[in-house]
Amino acid sequence: MKLLLLVVLVWTASDEASADRNLALEGRATMSSIWMDPHIHQSFLGDAINGIDGNTDSVYFHGSCFHTGLDSPAWYRVDLLRTSRISSITITNRGDYGSRTNGAEIRIGDSLAKNGNNNPRCAVVTSIADGETRTYQCNNMVGRYVNIVLTGKTEFLHLCEVQIFGENLPRPFSCTV
Repeated sequence: MKLLLLVVLVWTASDEASADRNLALEGRATMSSIWMDPHIHQSFLGDAINGIDGNTDSVYFHGSCFHTGLDSPAWYRVDLLRTSRISSITITNRGDYGSRTNGAEIRIGDSLAKNGNNNPRCAVVTSIADGETRTYQCNNMVGRYVNIVLTGKTEFLHLCEVQIFGENLPRPFSCTV
């Protein structure tokens, strides 16, 4: 007697992937350190999660921006929790002291070596005005981690929103019989 095993797999893209949605909203954020305001002794205003909360308010004291300490390098990372294809990244700069962001590199990849700061580069923020929102094309780069890093200097890094547009890649399928 012969046994015939037929397995049919059906995959629908609607649940797993949706092009051009803000993947950062479902991610986890971390950064090199957090700035502690010496006058009010509070750090909650600059928490990493503020950079992916969906709020583009560029006024730091409204609580929607992240703010690292004075680091070398200062970096911010969003873990998308799975490998994704990234079409573009939109950042909203802080409404004051915005020039600190100039020279930041946007990096995308799957490695956490050097905190993810060695992953392939999508773009460089050459110049961005106070409170400005700007989009950088990443041409469908693939990675789980998106880093924004200020290399070669000791500086604060602060932004008020990081939006990561793209789609999650399908999870690898495995089957054991």
